[in-house]
Amino acid sequence: MVYAKLILRLVARLAPHPLRAARAVRAGWRFRARGWMRRAPFLPLPPLEYMEWRLHTAYGAGRLPAPEEVERYLRWVDRMAKERR
Repeated sequence: MVYAKLILRLVARLAPHPLRAARAVRAGWRFRARGWMRRAPFLPLPPLEYMEWRLHTAYGAGRLPAPEEVERYLRWVDRMAKERR
């Protein structure tokens, strides 16, 4: 499963950096499935089909973004949130 590989790579990269990990959690919260608290496993996770579609349309079949690219995206999300305030 491509999605699981991406999560494991990001956790390994961000775990030693609490501020970066918090940034990733904030950004990930935006992808959560609606009504997640009413369905098992009762975690605010994005729908697997949606994430696979996003990865496929952005990178092609079975490819993942580089960790550096994900970190750039997370910094961009923070900048955009600050500009909105």
